[in-house]
Amino acid sequence: MSLDAKIDGARQLLREVLDRHGPRRVAVAWTGGKDSTLALTLWRGVLRDGAPGARPLALNLDTGCKFPEVLAFRDRLADEWGVEMHIARPDVAPGYPVAVDRAACCRDLKVTPLLLALRRLDVAVLVTGIRRDEHPDRAARPAREPVAEPPHLRVHPVLDFTEMDVWAATMQLGLPHCELYGRGYRSLGCMPCTLPPEMAGDAGQGAGGERAGRAADKEAVLASLHALGYF
Repeated sequence: MSLDAKIDGARQLLREVLDRHGPRRVAVAWTGGKDSTLALTLWRGVLRDGAPGARPLALNLDTGCKFPEVLAFRDRLADEWGVEMHIARPDVAPGYPVAVDRAACCRDLKVTPLLLALRRLDVAVLVTGIRRDEHPDRAARPAREPVAEPPHLRVHPVLDFTEMDVWAATMQLGLPHCELYGRGYRSLGCMPCTLPPEMAGDAGQGAGGERAGRAADKEAVLASLHALGYF
């Protein structure tokens, strides 16, 4: 499938979301990374055409361990694009042992704040930037993924895009991206769990590919995190 066909398919999926749910109960899970920025861009375009004047709603998980470059990019772009951004932060005690038990850390710093924010905002649809080819756990995901608690639908418009597709779309649509990509990072997570791919081998992180810089023990439990409510 060509890139243009993938973009058209993603837009059609989002148009169906808008037609069924309207603009106010749809949020984009926006990390500040390239994939979710593309998803946010596509949703903005659908809103512009189908609900003029509606501001895109973005939900951002700020674990307290994010790269300052990612946060600066997020804040600047949200302001430039008129994004209504809600930042979900964890409620943990000072001195929380970050990245000691990575599964527990992701649960406490990401999953729990995410689910609380979805309830608080009464989100009916969460649009994500996940892709099939970035992790084995995501390979068989459906484009529309119902979640029981809290009840909502997760929609993955760039699920069938490859890493190269995302960068090609980024260039084609003239989208900005975080400066860390220019320094060799291919996938941006929390600072304790993310290294540039060229450093990952020496540090024992990852197993090659786009997410090679992510902590291997965290990557191994992504299926469990998904079962808890992560995307």
